[in-house]
Amino acid sequence: MENRKVKMNEKTNLLELEEHMYPLVDVQSPNVFRNLFPYDEVPKIAFNDRVVPHHMPDDIWITDTTFRDGQQSREPYTTEQIVRIYDYFHKLGGPNGKIRACEFFLYSKKDRDAVEKCLEKGYQFPEVTSWIRANKKDFQLVKDMGLKETGILVSCSDYHIFYKMKMTRFQAMFHYLSIVRDCLDMGISPRCHLEDITRADIYGYVIPFCLELMKLSEEYKIPVKVRCCDTMGYGVNYPGAVIPRSVQGIIYGIMTHAGVPSEMIEWHGHNDFYKAVSNSTTAWLYGASGVNCSLFGIGERTGNTPLEAMVFEYAQLRGSLDGMDTTVITELKEYYEKEIGYTVPSRTPFVGKNFNVTRAGIHADGLLKNEEIYNIFDTEKFLNRPVLVSVSNTSGLAGIAHWINTYYKLPAEKKLDKECELVKMVKTWVDHEYEEGRVTVITDDELTDVIADCCSKLNYDLV
Repeated sequence: MENRKVKMNEKTNLLELEEHMYPLVDVQSPNVFRNLFPYDEVPKIAFNDRVVPHHMPDDIWITDTTFRDGQQSREPYTTEQIVRIYDYFHKLGGPNGKIRACEFFLYSKKDRDAVEKCLEKGYQFPEVTSWIRANKKDFQLVKDMGLKETGILVSCSDYHIFYKMKMTRFQAMFHYLSIVRDCLDMGISPRCHLEDITRADIYGYVIPFCLELMKLSEEYKIPVKVRCCDTMGYGVNYPGAVIPRSVQGIIYGIMTHAGVPSEMIEWHGHNDFYKAVSNSTTAWLYGASGVNCSLFGIGERTGNTPLEAMVFEYAQLRGSLDGMDTTVITELKEYYEKEIGYTVPSRTPFVGKNFNVTRAGIHADGLLKNEEIYNIFDTEKFLNRPVLVSVSNTSGLAGIAHWINTYYKLPAEKKLDKECELVKMVKTWVDHEYEEGRVTVITDDELTDVIADCCSKLNYDLV
């Protein structure tokens, strides 16, 4: 106790007393936190009001798992599709490489071909990394491919250690540390995926394990990254919530008590309880430099943290996009729908068809007066998507006027208002449609036909 060191915390400029060491707690039976996770009830969120401080790293970034976790829940991408999406990520991440890395499978020839083609691009960012089975044969494959880093699955909850692996905690730690050492012997930097961390014994297993990882990193002089995997989406960001469900509690423990530096900590979230985005942001706020995402949130079960969401979270936290080109998000959405055949759900933020579309007449009237009233930001500037209205029985004259102005990209001097005769004529047709029993939204093709007919009758030239 009296030999604990006193050192200066450069972040807070306060002297700190070195914490106790955290040895492995090798239990005879699994601790599955049945008080928090009763399988026949909804999981519980408990509080002990232990609050840890904010610790935003100097630099934060996004990493991508579209080609790994994202491929586990859909039909595989072709080599050409992977390379094209990788190009988009490079453009999206900008000159400062805010999309720091992309992880790839190496199991199939198709995946290996994609890796080779992506490496040929010569991009610094996103770095090409891999995810493999934890064995020497696969480590050799990583080395032969010329990759500097690979992900390794290291399950850390007793659910996995006892029930899946049929081991004790000591056996699991010995097993995984030997695998990490094999990886380091190959000169490859391991990225340890701490699976199911939000059901793990943080101080009895995770922190002792991470302490050993840091010793290996120091011994080999090779970085060892730690990815905190909220595999089942149990993480919460509420202040004072107890571990293992507390995101900030996990990050604080790994950083402060296991000595893992921020740049070596990454959060990987799942959206089972609708918390993937908020939990990823919380990980940033409390010390993790990286958050791992998948494009459009495509991933196991309910999906991963959507990459596009974290781009805008970054901008809100930092006050700047730091060079990221957000118009690429719309390009990616169009590529997925036109070339891959994946339809993004219409109400998905930033990318869905209806993301910045309004139907209510009173909203459309507001948009005509000033689009800032009902648009979250300049969506045309950041996403190449001008704010739109959808014409229905509730659109009103203002909605129809806004639709015409936007669809035909009318300049300021030619913009229509709700007093325009053309607008009134179209509104009469729309009203008649719904009086006859129509229940669907008017399509763009229908509107353009009606507008052309009305313009002919009024001798009105829109363009």
